[in-house]
Amino acid sequence: MADYKAPLQEIRFVMNDVFDAPSLWASMPRLAERVDPDTADAIIEEAGKVTTNVIAPLNREGDEQGCQWNDGKVTTPEGFREAYQTIVDGGWNGLGGNPDFGGMGMPKTLVVQFEEMLQASNMALGLAPMLTAGACLALDAHGSEALKEKYLPNLYSGVWSGSMDLTEPHCGTDLGIMRSRAVPQDDGSYSISGTKIFITWGEHDMAENIIHFVLAKLPDAPKGPKGISLFLVPKFLVNDDGSLGERNAFSCGSIEKKMGIKGSATCVMNFDGAKGWLVGEENKGLAAMFTMMNYERLGVGIQGLAAAEASLQSAREYAFERIQSRAPTGARNPDQAADPLVVHPDVRRMLLTMKSYVEGGRAFSTYVGQWLDVAKFSDDDADRERAEGLVALLTPVAKAFLTDRGFDMCVVGQQVFGGHGYIREWGQEQLVRDARITQIYEGANGIQALDLMGRKVVGSQGKLYELFADDLAAFIEKEQGNVALEPFLAPLAASLERLSDVTEQVLNQSSDDPNAPGAASADYTNLFGLTALAYMWAKMVVAAAPKVEGDSSGFYSGKLKTARFFYERLLPQTVSLAESIRSGSQSMMEHADHEF
Repeated sequence: MADYKAPLQEIRFVMNDVFDAPSLWASMPRLAERVDPDTADAIIEEAGKVTTNVIAPLNREGDEQGCQWNDGKVTTPEGFREAYQTIVDGGWNGLGGNPDFGGMGMPKTLVVQFEEMLQASNMALGLAPMLTAGACLALDAHGSEALKEKYLPNLYSGVWSGSMDLTEPHCGTDLGIMRSRAVPQDDGSYSISGTKIFITWGEHDMAENIIHFVLAKLPDAPKGPKGISLFLVPKFLVNDDGSLGERNAFSCGSIEKKMGIKGSATCVMNFDGAKGWLVGEENKGLAAMFTMMNYERLGVGIQGLAAAEASLQSAREYAFERIQSRAPTGARNPDQAADPLVVHPDVRRMLLTMKSYVEGGRAFSTYVGQWLDVAKFSDDDADRERAEGLVALLTPVAKAFLTDRGFDMCVVGQQVFGGHGYIREWGQEQLVRDARITQIYEGANGIQALDLMGRKVVGSQGKLYELFADDLAAFIEKEQGNVALEPFLAPLAASLERLSDVTEQVLNQSSDDPNAPGAASADYTNLFGLTALAYMWAKMVVAAAPKVEGDSSGFYSGKLKTARFFYERLLPQTVSLAESIRSGSQSMMEHADHEF
């Protein structure tokens, strides 16, 4: 198995050449004073060292040892505590956090690069800072000043970690039927009771305190999702001077035995009258929690991308080292018994498919990060509003498409290895197991697709979709006459037209057929994702083409050739996807129950 190495050249290419992030940051005063190109590059360089040299070497042992539960206590795999402390010492937990409370305030276009490296090096361990960052976002956006001052500094530092507690044994997606209860107390706190399951890093030994963000219902709450409130519930109560007090009244009842991410603790948490504090307004907890969940959804999309990157690195190395049969055109290495796997067309198909989705996905996650930065830091109201709309539209695509393709690419990487890919020692079977959860948690991908099609597109009567379509159309118009893009602009425009056509059709169908959005949603998400990646590859061609001449490494010429592969071998899937969407819901819904 190839040791993971942070792809720093790829990351710098996307961040600096494709999106020119430093110019974006310089255009927004609140960012310009925090980050410059040298600072950003130093952060990327150091992140590469930490993830490659400290975090990645623990990945396999973490999977094999797993977390251990004993009488309510969780022990992490060997080396995890020390590696987590390295993350704390480097300030990585607070990289994108609010500087007013100890965060570094770095832009998302930079943070997503660190997140990819962290998740690719060790997804199980990487979940801990990922969840803490999401918890900080929810608290910073919705918490009182007193709660922020008391909890955010230690969360940003990583001395304390964060966890989100939503799911219950009888409810996952349908949170409106949850049973956890919160009873107001005379001192302004709440008594929290109930059981939560699937709580990632709900208990562990890496941080001195764990701050849980728990959804529960007040005694007089309205029924359904409009009756949910959000509460901050610390493992250890925090005294007024910031020191830790007594243990709160909740515990870890067990940890799950899982298919993958075995190095992380997935906990059953039992709250028995635990003391908590309201975050945001009563009965508005779901909106507050979604601040955290939307962050996590992009993060999970990046996890899918990261797993695919790790799989690609191993598969690529194996394909060049493993000798097997001769090239169809004759012996490539006549002095050896056989040629390397990479000479065979089908192996190249697999590697180039992986490369297309990984590099396109990295550009897409950066594209979403760019709009998050505009939404947060721009001083122009119209720009902020547009960016917020694009983030809302693109988040379910990032989560669902990147994780679906991420899992697929781990399987493809495993296939490159043949039988060795099924064996533990090569690492590919772990990547397949680890990547699988990304399609499920933080909202299963079917829910993400329905959110995109039903809530974002149909719910806005196409207005959110038009933001993306207009951005892509403007790019096509701007690049007319660009010789390097000549082979790409026509198929890109055709894919956009196809996507716009089925968007209008589903909008029309939805007025008479309530099943239309759900029937179209999965195919629509894939069609959208492929079109978005075609856009990203076109942007990469614009950035790479002027640098091909004189580039002996093949980095930039490889970009142009991979773009061609994506357009000729992968983008045509949009034709069949559009036809499936156009068929409507009838063939999906006409079966009687007994006909299944």
